[in-house]
Amino acid sequence: MKSQTRGTLELISAMVISGTVGWFVIMSGQGPEAVVFWRCLFGAMAMLVTCLVLGVLRRSLITARQFILVCLGGVALILNWVLLFSAYKHSSIAIATVVYHVQPFMLVGLGVLFFAERLSAAKVGWLLLAFAGLMLIVSAKGSGQATGADYVLGVCLALASAFFYAVAAAITKRLKDLPAHLIVLIQMVVGVLVLAPFVDFSRVDTAEGAWTYLIIIGLVHTGLMSTLLYSAIQKIPTALVGALSFIYPIVAILVDWVAFAHPLSALQVLGASAILLAAAGMNFGWSLGRAPRQEVT
Repeated sequence: MKSQTRGTLELISAMVISGTVGWFVIMSGQGPEAVVFWRCLFGAMAMLVTCLVLGVLRRSLITARQFILVCLGGVALILNWVLLFSAYKHSSIAIATVVYHVQPFMLVGLGVLFFAERLSAAKVGWLLLAFAGLMLIVSAKGSGQATGADYVLGVCLALASAFFYAVAAAITKRLKDLPAHLIVLIQMVVGVLVLAPFVDFSRVDTAEGAWTYLIIIGLVHTGLMSTLLYSAIQKIPTALVGALSFIYPIVAILVDWVAFAHPLSALQVLGASAILLAAAGMNFGWSLGRAPRQEVT
């Protein structure tokens, strides 16, 4: 099998796995903090094995400054997960996942503020389109999934989650010399240490099948997914990575619809389409008002 074909299949698998995480979170019957704690614990076990196999578990590979940055990124990543999983229960998996995909705009904002990156007219246009989509989703008020302040709270939690993901991504951009699997391992350990005081360990045994769901979230949605993702990124072009990443929200919407009977209303579909289109335009550098140029290969 060709390297790019294998990478494509790996990324598709990673995105499908990511799109199903909401179902496992809800079915586990645990609070967001507990789910993330166990995700980090089982994920750390999986990544420890991976790092040992790859031979990247060496003190010489990381400096004290890099270690501090990785830990800070880990805190941001943990907050991202806790907030996103909290949003599921208020606004639904589909809406939370779509709103979460405003993260490219958060990252652009951080780039402008801290890395002196330029904000082009096209990026401003995509930002305005995403904002319009967000307003459509908020005005839909859940279509019976949740109502009023509860639904809006879910949208706000998803936005906060996107912000902390952008923070984690901005920090990771400064760690290009570190093996990705080592970064994930350290961040998982940080998550375990930070969240342990907030977890009611006795509650896991009271929910039917909770251990199964939590182990799958840790091993499959964290360990396996991360391994597939990083392996794919090394094999395929960035543009293809961006395109296939939209499998994640599509799968999440379908899972929410099939598993929990949460179809999107017309306003929500319109808003979700605007956000995902804007995110695609941002990722691929499209210009508003004209078709994207096709690359000749």
